[in-house]
Amino acid sequence: MTQQVEADTTSDDSVPPELEVKEYTYDDWMASTGVPIHRGYFIKDLRTVELGWWEERGCESAFIQLVGQEGVTSAMVQEIPPGETLPPLKFALDELVYVLQGHGVTTVWPGDNGSRTSFEWQPRSLFQVPHNYHHTMSNMRGDQPVRLLRYSYLPLAMSLNTDPSFFFNNRHEGEDFLSNGGQLYSEAKLVRDGDPSRTWGGRSGIFWYGNFFPDMGSWNKLNRSSRRGAGGHSVLMTFPNSEMSCHMSVFPSRTYKKAHRHGPGRVIVIPAGEGYSILWEEGKRKVVAPWHEASMFVPPGKWFHQHFNAGGTPARYLALHPPRQFRGHAEKVEDRARDQIEYADEDSSIRERFEAELDKRQLTSLMPDEVYRNRDFQWTYRDAETQAAP
Repeated sequence: MTQQVEADTTSDDSVPPELEVKEYTYDDWMASTGVPIHRGYFIKDLRTVELGWWEERGCESAFIQLVGQEGVTSAMVQEIPPGETLPPLKFALDELVYVLQGHGVTTVWPGDNGSRTSFEWQPRSLFQVPHNYHHTMSNMRGDQPVRLLRYSYLPLAMSLNTDPSFFFNNRHEGEDFLSNGGQLYSEAKLVRDGDPSRTWGGRSGIFWYGNFFPDMGSWNKLNRSSRRGAGGHSVLMTFPNSEMSCHMSVFPSRTYKKAHRHGPGRVIVIPAGEGYSILWEEGKRKVVAPWHEASMFVPPGKWFHQHFNAGGTPARYLALHPPRQFRGHAEKVEDRARDQIEYADEDSSIRERFEAELDKRQLTSLMPDEVYRNRDFQWTYRDAETQAAP
């Protein structure tokens, strides 16, 4: 029988908002696997979260279905024992895989006669497995299990086609996207101004395009990010022949970002740093989600959320995006200005809590006093390369 595990749900008054669990076809399928399902508002550490045996996949696994995923996105943790390889799997949807711990190798191929491509990964690597590809995952170490976070749009897809067998090991063979010799897994490319040859549907701006990002804890190809404050940097990443994307934000020690809100389904995992985020629905109690490397949380749709670096080194959060249709869903409330809270307009308790958290660590805030008075305050940006984890 499937084990339902409640994740941590701390709040300002120690009484978290009531969990609202909506049932979708995906929920029925999860329950049918007999694998633990972790629910709640956040997970403190995906590297230690309880797993259970999944016979069909031949490995220890757990589903992570937090409040903010809302039937849009899927997250699961899978473990590979030392020196072992998971059984081959073919999945009908694009999937992003983030390495929580361990070293290994993935081999992907489009069909019986398709070219095979293998690549190695390490902790904090991020890579894509294309839709309708076969793949295997192997643990290269003999002394430590591997843990992977796997992310897809399966809940939404199962609401459109309720037959699970359609998505796993079906007979359809997709296009051989990697017939160029596997170079897409060797190096991500910088794309400017939405080069259509590097996008699916076209995008504007500057972003990195590829199947493989070796270490999100040290990635330093970043751009200044002024919208959310704190003098931070960010990077946008897109993937070949896919509408999937993600971004990573990096911001300095002892600072925090502006509160904002958007649509549901955005899974956030922490590659580096120590701090917390506050999540709240307007006018209701706040949930405080503490985080460090390998923590995960999901801001629910239309909920404000705000990120705080309470440690002595730069912090990073990696946001795996939902389908484009959901990204701005909650931003069209009445006025876009209502979807971000400027420092000058935030409740004084936000600043007080932050300074108290720093005091516990014998640190002091680096937030300039002027930022609370001047909406046009100009941050000083450190060199992006210094934002890498130590």
